[in-house]
Amino acid sequence: MINETYRAMLGRKSVIRELSELAARMAGEKNGPEEIFDFSLGNPSVPVPEAVTECAVRLLRDQPSLVHGYSPTLGIPQVKEKLAASLSRRFGLSYTGADIFPTSGAGGALAHAFRLVTVPGDTILTFAPHFPEYRPYVTLAGCRLEVVPPDLKAFQIDFDRLEQFFTKDVQAVLINSPNNPSGAVYSAQTLEKLAGVLERKEREYSHEIWLISDEPYREIVFGGGTQPCPARFWPRTITCYSFSKSLSMPGDRIGYVAVNPESGVSHELAAMCGQVSRGLGHNCPTALMQLIAAECCDLTADLSVYETNMNLLYDGLTELGFDIVRPGGTFYMTPRAPEADAGQFSRRALAYGIVVVPCDTFGLPGYFRIAYCTDTEKVRRSLSAFRKLMA
Repeated sequence: MINETYRAMLGRKSVIRELSELAARMAGEKNGPEEIFDFSLGNPSVPVPEAVTECAVRLLRDQPSLVHGYSPTLGIPQVKEKLAASLSRRFGLSYTGADIFPTSGAGGALAHAFRLVTVPGDTILTFAPHFPEYRPYVTLAGCRLEVVPPDLKAFQIDFDRLEQFFTKDVQAVLINSPNNPSGAVYSAQTLEKLAGVLERKEREYSHEIWLISDEPYREIVFGGGTQPCPARFWPRTITCYSFSKSLSMPGDRIGYVAVNPESGVSHELAAMCGQVSRGLGHNCPTALMQLIAAECCDLTADLSVYETNMNLLYDGLTELGFDIVRPGGTFYMTPRAPEADAGQFSRRALAYGIVVVPCDTFGLPGYFRIAYCTDTEKVRRSLSAFRKLMA
């Protein structure tokens, strides 16, 4: 019998991917890609650091048996130790290699994290706006995803609404900061208040509640700021990370799970990831990418272009009358559409070569997402197209 769950999903493909494919077709049909302003897909636009390439070449040349062989189920030990040392140095928590599990990007990390601290039928809470793929990630783990409506003033957490969504079935809360799609960065005050809610709900429901922190944009924060470390505020935190954005290497699929050592069960949960992998068929990220991540984990690509692009778009679009919460990080922003139906607005924009994503599936109807990870020169030229669209 064919699995009807996955068959039904064929009709619910990612709107982001569909629009990215449409942009590619439009570029071929018109006078080339310069006619198209593709703000659909969050694909980093800056080059990978040269040190990453040099590391890959050296490893492939000097240690072929290591990089082409199987790695241990729980990851290469020296890789885990280097990642743990970096986290401890940066965030003041005593991570060890036994707290780390390498994964195929943040998506792989989330798939493991959900299964570590929930069983089928449990509820996971998250906050709008949110990455649309959270829903299949959670649903296919056998859980329910409940989405707390957004605070539209700043895209921080609406704590009054959060109280309404908490029930005894909630076993985990999923956060994403800096946030895709809003670009919001959760403040220390927000994270401290969230920890207070979790502590109170644990007492009320007499069970542990875990915080799952999705952090692929952790290094892209504007104005010289940093993302406060969520694990510093709550001991039962599982951090899910990817090097896709910090090192501009999304196609290499390398990330990790880091279980807060202050949880008291971090070694056990990280070891359990190996058993989760048996059910997922995950079987470790490549040895080559693990070794590169360990050697380059304290580096970043030149991420400054994203702040340049953000400022250009924010200033230009607000001048045109768009209502936008200024992003604090990432390479996304979510203007309010000038008409109630953001999908209709996005379709109108196509006539001007502008490809943006309506935010209905992000839990933010009436808004659209701009992924400004593209050439600055193209961002500047896009403002003329937006001006024509608004006229």
